[in-house]
Amino acid sequence: MSRIRFDQLAKQYLEQFLEPLGQVQRNLEIPGEPKFVDVWFTPDPAASQPNNDLGLLSRIATTACLLEPFRNAPTRTDLRTCLLKLLWVQEDQRRKAELADKSFSEADLPHLWILAATASKPVITECGGQINREWGQGIYYIPELFKAAIVVLPELPITQETLWLRILGRDQVQQQAISELLTLPTDDPRRSSVLQMLVNWRVTLEINEPEAAGEEGLMAALSQAYLEWERQTEQRGMERGMERGMERGMERGMERGMERGMERGMEQGERSLILRLLNRRVGEISESVRSRLNDLSLEQLEALGEALLDFGTIADLESWLHDHQPG
Repeated sequence: MSRIRFDQLAKQYLEQFLEPLGQVQRNLEIPGEPKFVDVWFTPDPAASQPNNDLGLLSRIATTACLLEPFRNAPTRTDLRTCLLKLLWVQEDQRRKAELADKSFSEADLPHLWILAATASKPVITECGGQINREWGQGIYYIPELFKAAIVVLPELPITQETLWLRILGRDQVQQQAISELLTLPTDDPRRSSVLQMLVNWRVTLEINEPEAAGEEGLMAALSQAYLEWERQTEQRGMERGMERGMERGMERGMERGMERGMERGMEQGERSLILRLLNRRVGEISESVRSRLNDLSLEQLEALGEALLDFGTIADLESWLHDHQPG
């Protein structure tokens, strides 16, 4: 699976979870170097108590840090590059404090967290990685001088505290984390937002990386996440339908409101997914074509969802609409 695709998911994921705790910047450019930090995080001193619901991720977010996620095992070169970024950022922060005539101590230096979905033990040993008792299993600290650590996601204990990091794992680790995610209360806002990200990732993989279909376990877990997201979408549609039905008067009947809500919820979820697929298949959809798509019934949307896999151009879509939407 493409590292680029995983990087996009990981950056979006980390940004969404860390924003409430401080400032997040993707692709921070390293001064004097044509390199970028995947995610740069600065805690907000004015923020309230750290959100302990994030568990291990909350602990990481207590200090300024660089976050570098890897889906494949980081190589020796990867680790050297990450450390080079860290040293450049640390020196840049120290220099800025000096120019502003502000105090700056070792405790103010940014940390580096390498989030590895898999890792090579010989490479960890070569860079001096050692388990830190204060942090526990799966977290290897590189010598204290650097203020860096490698978080080996498959070695983290399977607990609620590590869930939000294990989502970025791979194979069984990620599948297990997705299963745990689905057991959370349906009103948990993080559950909904992560499901949405996983659904978008699934669509991207299907369109851009058909070889990912060979990862049956991953695709099964993502499909399960998609079905749950779709169910939630339908549920929200049903609830909105019930509210609207009640507002328009009991005489119209709650049953009709529920039916309309379920139908609209299903259409909304189906229409949103199909639009994303079409944009990737045939390019940007014009307003006139989008208007015609909005007129399709749920049954027609389902038929279009099957047919679009054979589309190559916008002309294919317009031809299908002409055949299935006469007049």
